[in-house]
Amino acid sequence: MQAGQWDIFCRVIDNFGDVGVCWRLAAALGARGQAVRLWIDDARALAWMAPHGAPGVTVLPWTEPLPEPYCDLAPGTVVVEAFGCAPPAPFVARMAAAATPPLWINLEYLSAEAFVERSHRLPSPQFNGPGAGLTKWFFYPGFTPATGGVLHDDTTGGPAAARAWAAGQGWGAAPGERSVLVFCYRNPALPALLQAMATQPTRLLAPPGPAQDQLNELALPDGLRLTALPQLAQPDFDRLLASTDLNLVRGEDSFVRAQVVSANPFLWQIYPQDDGVHGAKLEAFLARYLAGAAPDDAAAIRRAFGVFNGLAPGPIRLPPVAAWQAVHHAWRAGLLAQDDLCSQLLQFARTHRA
Repeated sequence: MQAGQWDIFCRVIDNFGDVGVCWRLAAALGARGQAVRLWIDDARALAWMAPHGAPGVTVLPWTEPLPEPYCDLAPGTVVVEAFGCAPPAPFVARMAAAATPPLWINLEYLSAEAFVERSHRLPSPQFNGPGAGLTKWFFYPGFTPATGGVLHDDTTGGPAAARAWAAGQGWGAAPGERSVLVFCYRNPALPALLQAMATQPTRLLAPPGPAQDQLNELALPDGLRLTALPQLAQPDFDRLLASTDLNLVRGEDSFVRAQVVSANPFLWQIYPQDDGVHGAKLEAFLARYLAGAAPDDAAAIRRAFGVFNGLAPGPIRLPPVAAWQAVHHAWRAGLLAQDDLCSQLLQFARTHRA
């Protein structure tokens, strides 16, 4: 696609996942020669997440109403509302009034559920409101070629370089020590998991957040030591993921990065929902993730994920490392072989604005 102007709208809900995904997408588009305006209602996390910015990306404040001098900006060639956050009504009205209206994309949350393949790229004509006459398109990230994929075009380097980087920061593992990133939510299963890890010397690396707070409250089993990390820019967070032997991750952004930048396994704590639908979402992912695994290995991995998420009874046990790594390697290779989310969005924009 020739250089275009993209407007990405992002609302920060909690835990930085929304801004993390939107910033990665904005930076990926900028690296492909696109001009990107990231409209965000709370940009404070970008001070540490992206302290140096990114080529082609401009961050603008999203308030209601939009502030001067941004309130009258003409919409770009593509408008992306992330996770169903509706752009401001006056902005949408300018989209509808444009001689050549922009392509309007609703970038949805990532899921492994079957409806994603059915809903990906479906049109949603707008019959009323400020966008009447426009068409909004649903775009679903996912794990199969029938979806929009995930962001993975920035997975440079490798585990050796990542471990050297971690050692240079003073965060490397000692000989014979396992390193574990702990970046989950506050988790009732975490104390039992730490006991299960105590069979081997282990260094716990915890960025700021609820997991670090919980670890600071616990008496760690013998053989485990905690290193409380500072906030990390996204490239450094990726290096940390690639350097460790096991990653405990959460939500969407760190969940995806654990799959595409690390050669080692992970446990995912899915965002818990009061109605329990997160259990079905987790099972949908595990059904894909474990599709090629031997039955005993699949059962051990599924049980570990279930107990870690409070969806299966304890005790929690770590799956056999070699089998777990083999499952992860095969899954990661499959993801990296698919077109990444940025490439697919560019192709979609190219065909739908032709």
